[in-house]
Amino acid sequence: MTDHQEILRGLYDETLVGNGPRVLELTQQGLDAGLTPESMLFDALIPSLEEVGARFERGDFFVPEMLVAGRAMSGALDVLRPLLAETGAQTVGTFLMSTVKGDVHDIGKNLVNIMLEGAGFHVIDLGVQVSPEKVIAGIQEHKPDIVGFSAFLTTTMPMFKANINAMQKAGLRDQVIVMVGGAPVTQEYADAVGADGYAADAATAVRKAKELLAAKRAMVGV
Repeated sequence: MTDHQEILRGLYDETLVGNGPRVLELTQQGLDAGLTPESMLFDALIPSLEEVGARFERGDFFVPEMLVAGRAMSGALDVLRPLLAETGAQTVGTFLMSTVKGDVHDIGKNLVNIMLEGAGFHVIDLGVQVSPEKVIAGIQEHKPDIVGFSAFLTTTMPMFKANINAMQKAGLRDQVIVMVGGAPVTQEYADAVGADGYAADAATAVRKAKELLAAKRAMVGV
């Protein structure tokens, strides 16, 4: 078993430092050695990305470190995702993500996507410049648990409200959790537009998404 432990430890360490080629190599080695995709994901990759998030929150890591770690994990996920689908691995939940209409910024959004995937979410990214109509179509098609809106410009932040209004009109607002974020966005603004959650960074976004989903499922179960 030491071989397995060594591979998992390697996956954890190399993801932490963002060594993409080595992470891919170890992922392949793990599969060849008979490690399950679940084990690599839940015993090495996800804990590593959680540590990246924790270091970011402590101020030991910054955005570049998060990006390279996220990219390294992303490469492994590309290999493991189809295998996980075959084994019917449960996802935490489905997250529909978009940058609002009028805004083309996506670095923050992409980082959140990687962190969410790393935490076991199934992420559907509608891209940038996404209109309320596209959001509605996306919700109807994918039936997500959470819908995320990102805005980088103060001039595009009002689109949060436009999207939420469109969801209300379509009778979909109560079916999903709405999360918002982006450089100029604040908790106060999120509250004002009627969002369920706000996060200032990718690590917080993942934690918040899990908390909101757990709370909603607990209420449904009541």
